Amino acid sequence: MRLKSRQKSLIMLLGAGSVFLLAFFLLPLLFVLSESFVGDDGIVTAARYIAVLVDEQFQNVYVRTLKMALVVTVIAVFAGYPTAYLMMKLRPSRKAMLMSLVILPLMTSPVARTYAWIVILGRYGIVNQTLSLLGMTREPIRMLYTEGAIIIGLLQLFLPIMVLNLVSALENVPNEVEEAALSLGSNKVGTFFRVIVPLSFDGLIMGVTLVFTGCITAYVTPAILGGAKVLTLATLMRQQALVLMNWEAATVIAVVMILTTLVLHTVMRRFRPRNQT
Repeated sequence: MRLKSRQKSLIMLLGAGSVFLLAFFLLPLLFVLSESFVGDDGIVTAARYIAVLVDEQFQNVYVRTLKMALVVTVIAVFAGYPTAYLMMKLRPSRKAMLMSLVILPLMTSPVARTYAWIVILGRYGIVNQTLSLLGMTREPIRMLYTEGAIIIGLLQLFLPIMVLNLVSALENVPNEVEEAALSLGSNKVGTFFRVIVPLSFDGLIMGVTLVFTGCITAYVTPAILGGAKVLTLATLMRQQALVLMNWEAATVIAVVMILTTLVLHTVMRRFRPRNQT
């Protein structure tokens, strides 16, 4: 009887979760996808995709968004992996303190964090004032409303997510594995790339997916630090939908953003070590 009641409870939980995903994720996604292919006359057509994809502005914005997302993701990987690895080597008390520092930015509003960069990178911000005092510049350097400003803001926004995913993955790597590799003649660098990275690759895949997806879909940071001069897919979609009232183009852009993130995740899964299950 207890076993049957547990099975019923499990089925009810799975059913509730499935209904939630179907109602609030799959159905809206299918609706957006179907709307992007249905013309004003109700006929299924790819005319909207052709009109958007051949547009020079969309092509420039798409390439710019991909470039910035890739730059942020690569920097997050190279900065996050050593950070997560070193955190795992610390004593539990120090590790807990550093984990709190990593999590702390996630508890702050992205809007507040992004506006803080205006104070830092502005024409009369901290960076320009420091450079002026050091005699390195005669006039303020334009840092805001550039791709570099957006990359810095996105990196601060998503680097903690990469670190948390890598720490979670590294916690599942036994210390004995690394010790065995070192005892067999491997150096620390070789052990890290040949043993630690493959065993924690699932965390890397998740971190890369979340960071890249976040960069592709981020709106607040590009809108504030990039303004109207440096458009990304998210800000372009908002412009098409709310400024130009071109909901058809905005729908196509949304589908392109979703497909881009799915392609990245699929590619990352193919690079997964074959000996991993």
